[in-house]
Amino acid sequence: MILLYIFIFFTFIQFLYYLLIFNKLVFYKNKFSSGNKDEKIPVSIIICAQDESENLKAFLPKIYEQNYPDFQIVLVDDRSIDDTFDVMQSFKDKYPNQTYVVHIENSNDRRFVGNKKYALTMGIKGAKYEHLLFTDADCEPASKDWISIIASRFASKKQLVLGYGKYQNIQNSFLNKIIRYETLQTALQYFSYALKGIPYMGVGRNLAYTKKLFMDNNGFYSHLDILSGDDDLFVNEVATPENTAICIEPAAFTLSKPKTSWKEFIHQKRRHIATADHYKWKHRILLATYYAGLIGFYALAILLLIKQLHWQIVMALVVARFLYWFFINYKTMQKLDEKGLILYLPVLEVTLLLFQFYIFILNLFKKPTDWTV
Repeated sequence: MILLYIFIFFTFIQFLYYLLIFNKLVFYKNKFSSGNKDEKIPVSIIICAQDESENLKAFLPKIYEQNYPDFQIVLVDDRSIDDTFDVMQSFKDKYPNQTYVVHIENSNDRRFVGNKKYALTMGIKGAKYEHLLFTDADCEPASKDWISIIASRFASKKQLVLGYGKYQNIQNSFLNKIIRYETLQTALQYFSYALKGIPYMGVGRNLAYTKKLFMDNNGFYSHLDILSGDDDLFVNEVATPENTAICIEPAAFTLSKPKTSWKEFIHQKRRHIATADHYKWKHRILLATYYAGLIGFYALAILLLIKQLHWQIVMALVVARFLYWFFINYKTMQKLDEKGLILYLPVLEVTLLLFQFYIFILNLFKKPTDWTV
């Protein structure tokens, strides 16, 4: 009987998170009807790249074509060995009044070797405007109103805007479904926590904040020695309920090229997950409790059903949990314009859970050492 009680406890934890946190995004009503306000604040867009010449050629023109009256693009070449710098210079030649280029050379200082935060800091210092919008070299805006909509979220004294960065849909690829599902789950969490008044992270593919917020908090100084975290660790440090806004309008999303091999994806997620150890304690406890509840739910449900112990009660709770989890994901997929995942939900959830556990074990033995992958 004690196993049943523990199972009920883990199921209860799941529902607590669904009802008290994730429901915040599910029932969120967008307060902004449009990004087209009369007053347009000037914006500096910062893009840091390393060996990204082809992506810059493909996606930069779509940023220069934005429907926005006053924006600057800051391009940071971080120790590239291809023709990235030449591509950046060509855009500067074409748009001299809108473009600022920073070139980072190799350094013997171990704090800076392979550290994207140093490159971004140089870009921020070179930005001429107070409001900063960040994306990656392999991203493209979902529409020509991307800047306009994101910038409008700085209203009401907000200093930090969390956006959504989608990945391209590749047909007949299970890896692609995993990548998109993981991205969706991450967004469900950080948007919901922000709406709950507990903002804890954002993604650098679509993130905006003020230069004052960056400077007042000494930039990335407190975690400069940590390889990753230029987005989530900075947000974790400076975000508050008062200074943070979210933006989930599809026209303000960014679209990125996903990894196409498991090896690349594992390398990428090892770097991302490694930063979670440096979150504030309250965030670490909340995130760990949720995943512990999820693991306990699955493990005990399988055990109790195999042994046919109180299987009627177990099945009733399993069905109830999955029905509400389907509802949460369905509504989230609608809001974030993610299609083609709902039918695979049980398989994707279990696969992602096992994948994250595998990454956690790998990181216990060796930390990733390169931000570019």
